[in-house]
Amino acid sequence: MDFKHNENQIALYSEEGTLLAEITFPNLDDNTVDVNHTFVDTSLRGQGIAGKLMEELVGVLEKKGLKAVPTCSYAQGWFEKHKEYSHLVK
Repeated sequence: MDFKHNENQIALYSEEGTLLAEITFPNLDDNTVDVNHTFVDTSLRGQGIAGKLMEELVGVLEKKGLKAVPTCSYAQGWFEKHKEYSHLVK
């Protein structure tokens, strides 16, 4: 997967530039982001793309020393299932 890292967004685009998947995480303060949206196009659902987006996000959080407040239902459930990353949740 060739995810594009933008400010407060990790996204996957088709060769034509169409958004296929994304996770958004706007800043709440200097140390905290709100994981507020996860999207995967219907053509890619069931392939673990949302989980891969979360793994990319974890890398960003760890690299930048940030904490997450997951308000997106997918992100909430993902962090619940992956307790090894609970240190990243505020």
